[in-house]
Amino acid sequence: MAIPAQKPCMEIAVKNEWCKGCGICVDFCPKNVLAMSEDKKACVVHSENCVACNKCELYCPDFAIHVIPQPERNWKYETVAR
Repeated sequence: MAIPAQKPCMEIAVKNEWCKGCGICVDFCPKNVLAMSEDKKACVVHSENCVACNKCELYCPDFAIHVIPQPERNWKYETVAR
């Protein structure tokens, strides 16, 4: 029997043109969802680890990151098998 995992139903959007590459979002993410790309911009590398704490969005000084809920799922979690 597979152990069910909880997958947050949201999208993490990074506006590259607004990102100045300070890395604050990467530093505050408790689950290492974000990293800095080769062009020194924030990018999503492990969206499956996101716990929707919104720290990346809250601490970004340039408002370049948005955690977007998927409205059709009303912020509920879906169970996925691994």
